[in-house]
Amino acid sequence: MAIFRMAWRNVWRNKRRTAVTVAAVGLNVAILIASTGLMEGMMENFVSNATNLVAGEVQIHMPKFLVDRSMYKSLKSPETILGRLREHGIPASARSYGFGLVAHETKSAGALFWGVNPVVEQNVFDLARHLVRGAFLAPRAEKGVVLGKKLARSLNVSVGDELVVVVQAADGSLGNDLYRVTGILKSAGNIIDRDAALLHRQDFQTLFVSGGRIHEIALNTRGAIPLEALRSLAFRSAPGAEVKTWRQLMPSLSDMVGLFDTSMWLFWMIFFLAAALGVMNTMLMATFERIREFGVLKALGTGPWRILRDVAAEAFVLALASTLAGMALGLPIAFYLQEVGLDLSMFSTGDVTIAGVAFDPTWKAVVSAKSVYMPVVVMWIVCLIASLYPAAIAARLDPVKAIAHV
Repeated sequence: MAIFRMAWRNVWRNKRRTAVTVAAVGLNVAILIASTGLMEGMMENFVSNATNLVAGEVQIHMPKFLVDRSMYKSLKSPETILGRLREHGIPASARSYGFGLVAHETKSAGALFWGVNPVVEQNVFDLARHLVRGAFLAPRAEKGVVLGKKLARSLNVSVGDELVVVVQAADGSLGNDLYRVTGILKSAGNIIDRDAALLHRQDFQTLFVSGGRIHEIALNTRGAIPLEALRSLAFRSAPGAEVKTWRQLMPSLSDMVGLFDTSMWLFWMIFFLAAALGVMNTMLMATFERIREFGVLKALGTGPWRILRDVAAEAFVLALASTLAGMALGLPIAFYLQEVGLDLSMFSTGDVTIAGVAFDPTWKAVVSAKSVYMPVVVMWIVCLIASLYPAAIAARLDPVKAIAHV
């Protein structure tokens, strides 16, 4: 501890210079803590919107169903699959799909109809609560329909309006009926916004004469089970079916998440370089101011490694003071951004989607251990490395020349 007490006194010999260095490095740390929290919040927002809203972490289909979404590529024994998943405590929702035409007054559009169990959807996913107007489907079949935001806009419909629906049924007949709009979804991604029309499963079966066909089972544990473990359980529960994780279903989002760490390191390097130059400059100035002092120490028998250690201790103390100041400033900012966030709605005239996934206009941070300790620990290392050059200069001084230095 004596070495650190001495290092603390030496660091504050020039109070103004040390204060400026501590403020500059501390500001870097504060910015890194806040920005890392924001970036982690962005990634969590994307993944959460992609999985918790509707897609789930893993999906089960018949092979090549996603290529054409054919009505006839339905899962075999879906109730057996769901039963096996329930045995492992895995929440899952079964869905049916079919294409058709919807019309309101003089406007019409193609739609992808979803047959869902409203109660199960509300328990497993968040889409039922992701409404801009109206309410989700009732627990009982009442010929209600929930539309994607862009589809509702193109049809110029609102809650309570009546739609004419015409489809090609599974038995080859022409299915048609009237449905009342019960709700309109918030932006949930390009495909859902543009095409989705959700029906109660019983209404779907009646309209499409589907005979109970199930085309998709979506699993969502909200992170309770690791992704690969969940994928393995789905394989065992549905032999012969096609099992895909959200990373395979949304490769662009997966690639963006994979590049997150790399991009953050590149971002960090700018701040670490600035901090390293500041610390090196401070330590160099302190070293040249104390050349005679180091010369006397070497003349009295102090070894170069002892001098190297002393200068490194000063750099460590300087880094400690800087990172503590940075944490004191950065953590309150990060917690504020976590609770309140940044409202970006003023910069966008419409719905924001990235990689086909809706982005919440209120950008909130996520404060985690990684977003705090990584900038702090790496900043310590950078400061210590930056001190090696001034320390090496001090350690290699010639005692006679150093004592005579003016």
